[in-house]
Amino acid sequence: MSGPESRTSGRSGPIAGPGVGRHLLVVDDDDRIRELVKEFLAREGYRVTGAAHATAARRLMELIEFDLVVLDVMMPGESGLDLTTWVRGKAELSKTPVLLLTARGEPNDRIEGLSRGADDYMSKPFEPRELALRIDAILRRTGGKPVTPREIKLGSAIFDMERLELTRDGLLQRLTEAEAQLLKTLAIHAHAPVERMALSPDTADITGRAVDVQVTRLRRKLESDPKNPRYLQTVRGVGYMLAPD
Repeated sequence: MSGPESRTSGRSGPIAGPGVGRHLLVVDDDDRIRELVKEFLAREGYRVTGAAHATAARRLMELIEFDLVVLDVMMPGESGLDLTTWVRGKAELSKTPVLLLTARGEPNDRIEGLSRGADDYMSKPFEPRELALRIDAILRRTGGKPVTPREIKLGSAIFDMERLELTRDGLLQRLTEAEAQLLKTLAIHAHAPVERMALSPDTADITGRAVDVQVTRLRRKLESDPKNPRYLQTVRGVGYMLAPD
């Protein structure tokens, strides 16, 4: 990544943008590039999950439905090209868009990437804004933005995403502003794990403990058995996931 756009903007969280409701997977063995790409795309409104190698990416793609994969070509072990071939060979993943990133810009490399089934190809270094525009263009070509329902049903509880109101057995449950926003974020990305730190609007909360406290309180308000949650689930090593009916 290059240019001033790769620096942080000081915002405490993602802004509303073209990526709202879209979940991306960024696969790159370079920790710095992977985190910068994740941070920039999150500010564009995308939900972003990262993986450092192909093995981790395979596990994630088998568990989570991503809207697009940003994939580095040159990685130790299995290359991005081989992983692209694997994606295209899996019936349930075959239509997932893939954008390849590589330090190699030779025409033959680009041709090989596209022949493996990649939707687009960018050479490093690149401008983050161009990456975002290319992702947006791919998503527009491959399908419309998913529609988020107004209400999410969680057993006897119902969460109104417009009013930010939670009722259980017909009774209104009092939510703090932080709890309501956290529940809305999880509801928007229902059935997909959300990283714990992505749920925290407080950049000073580097441990994510505040999120853990909010989740505990929410479980008391929507779960019949808060100690064995059915709807607000913990995803080890990642964060939390909402699994509505």
